[in-house]
Amino acid sequence: MYSLNRATILGNLTRDPEMRQIPSGQSVCTFGVATNRSWTDASGAKQEASEFHNVVAWGKLAEICGQYLAKGRKVYIEGRLQTREWEGQDGVKRYRTEIVTENIILLDRGGGATSSGGTFQSAARAPSAFVPPSHPKADRAPNPDDEIRVEDIPF
Repeated sequence: MYSLNRATILGNLTRDPEMRQIPSGQSVCTFGVATNRSWTDASGAKQEASEFHNVVAWGKLAEICGQYLAKGRKVYIEGRLQTREWEGQDGVKRYRTEIVTENIILLDRGGGATSSGGTFQSAARAPSAFVPPSHPKADRAPNPDDEIRVEDIPF
């Protein structure tokens, strides 16, 4: 019997990435991504809702995220869902569901070194951690105020 644990989101960072190292020395980067949806209800009124996702990157991908990502950047994230459980200082069990990312694509033209966007993958999936866009002049930075349409998504 097979199973699949896959998460794919496209949204904007809600906060700057937080970089740290665990005791073994491995880098970990955490950040939040918001996704939005809109629909028309039965009365014809336009409705909107936002969902907030916790994202975690490990190793070289974490270091790249810490260097290139910033609050407000538009990103495409691929990974798997993972729920952590721990006991708080007050003795109450806490849970947090996160997307452990394996692939990140920058979808806007930020002010940083990746002004033409780029794809970042975990070292386990690709020999190179950064894959530049194949046709940088053909890339068009989306307007953050534009609604995302399915036909505009390049994959």
